[in-house]
Amino acid sequence: MLETGDIKRFNKVGNYSSCCRCVNSKRFSNGKQKGQGNRKNGNKYLAWAYMEAANYAIRFNEKARQFYQRKIAKTKRVVALKALAHKLARACYYVLKNNEDFDNQRLFPG
Repeated sequence: MLETGDIKRFNKVGNYSSCCRCVNSKRFSNGKQKGQGNRKNGNKYLAWAYMEAANYAIRFNEKARQFYQRKIAKTKRVVALKALAHKLARACYYVLKNNEDFDNQRLFPG
């Protein structure tokens, strides 16, 4: 929360995820990659914190482990871990913005 600062400065959840380095910054035009963009833009400490949170979520949360296993079956381990970190970052955005408690059922429905 201290690294994020005022959550109202982010208009959308995607802006917060970008600040946390949880999304790619590639540029495409006509299906071709035109550059990487500013891939080191954002808060490196938040990126580290969400990756650590994803690792702990895999260990201690059954729904997070199932999500991770589904992702790792389709792609690499690092990409699956980053997808879980992105999911956690989005959840934290709404927790901070709406001042509500974390709800595991909303994060992993089903």
